[in-house]
Amino acid sequence: MNETVFAGIPIPSNSPVFLTIVGVHSLAGLSCVITGIVAMLSRKGRGRHSNFGLIYFWCLLVVFVSASSLAIVRWADDAHLFVLGLLSFASAHWARQAARKQWRDWLPQHVTGMGASYILLLTAFYVDNGKNLPLWRHLPEMAFWILPSAVGIPIIVYALVRHPLMRR
Repeated sequence: MNETVFAGIPIPSNSPVFLTIVGVHSLAGLSCVITGIVAMLSRKGRGRHSNFGLIYFWCLLVVFVSASSLAIVRWADDAHLFVLGLLSFASAHWARQAARKQWRDWLPQHVTGMGASYILLLTAFYVDNGKNLPLWRHLPEMAFWILPSAVGIPIIVYALVRHPLMRR
């Protein structure tokens, strides 16, 4: 099998089309990580939080579409990544709709959905790339599946219980 190595991470193809999709996918994924953190740490409401949240959502759509196309080409190896991408985008979509349409109890649904979306995004990244990353490569494979949730779920629970907007 032909492969390309970029920044120490093997990419299972040398096809220019495949590599272009991987490049777009990687840039969109990095954008999600950054914009997601900015949205999480920003004052909630219109402005920075909603602007970065919107960028996160649209970059996540690019991640999902590109991951889907990559998974279709390598279904036997990447079907689980498609499922993680689908769940991540579905969670973000649900959370966005809850906020936009002001569903009853929309705020906990928004926090939970966006948090789950971010956890699933990171889980997919570590499951796919953890074995090639410094420090992570020394962990058992199960850690790639568990650690994002082990860190993220307590943060979501804390936000649901302790955040001032939730306490109103």
